[in-house]
Amino acid sequence: MRHPPAPSSRCAWLRATLVALPCMALLTGAAPWIQRTRAQAAAANLPVHGSLPRFELTDQTGRPFSDADLKGHLVVADFFFTRCPTVCPLLTERMLRVQRQAQTRGLDLRLVSFSVDPRHDTPERLTAYARAHHIDTATWSLLTGPLEQVETTVLEGFRVMMGRDADTGDDDFFSVFHGEHFVLVDARGQLRGYYKVTGDEAGLEALLHDAEVLSDARD
Repeated sequence: MRHPPAPSSRCAWLRATLVALPCMALLTGAAPWIQRTRAQAAAANLPVHGSLPRFELTDQTGRPFSDADLKGHLVVADFFFTRCPTVCPLLTERMLRVQRQAQTRGLDLRLVSFSVDPRHDTPERLTAYARAHHIDTATWSLLTGPLEQVETTVLEGFRVMMGRDADTGDDDFFSVFHGEHFVLVDARGQLRGYYKVTGDEAGLEALLHDAEVLSDARD
């Protein structure tokens, strides 16, 4: 049979409790700060490959779309064209997974797909592609524009290859080639990572992990 503590024991227990409660409150209140500090340290370890290039293109609705529309957001960019019969459907499926995972994890993530066949990929064709692949364009924009501007943005800005085999016409879409990596851009417009997502799950998971780190570091 347990007996109640003696009066002196009660006083000691009460004093210990009164001391412990503020400490627990401090630790609880500091938890978000500790998490953010750790995330900032992890984010600082991610490489910086350059800055988001300046561009002025057109989205799938026919509206102007520029780099200014992405500032302040985490961004994942990829490169595709609508009549691509090989890797592009897979890249789009991977971007769909990124979009869904971002929504599940509460990430403020913007997706942007640059057409590397812009003479063919009009806003109307981009809209049809988005509809056919069930793309949620609320947070995902498909971009086209003058070929020279697209080339400058992709080649010089994102440092991703694109082009067409020499001596081929616009109708020969099999001659179009482009990089397959996804590019992660932080909220300050810095290029923070290139991710190969066409193989196993490791590339996609690494991208989502790094996006979460960058998100936690700025919250």
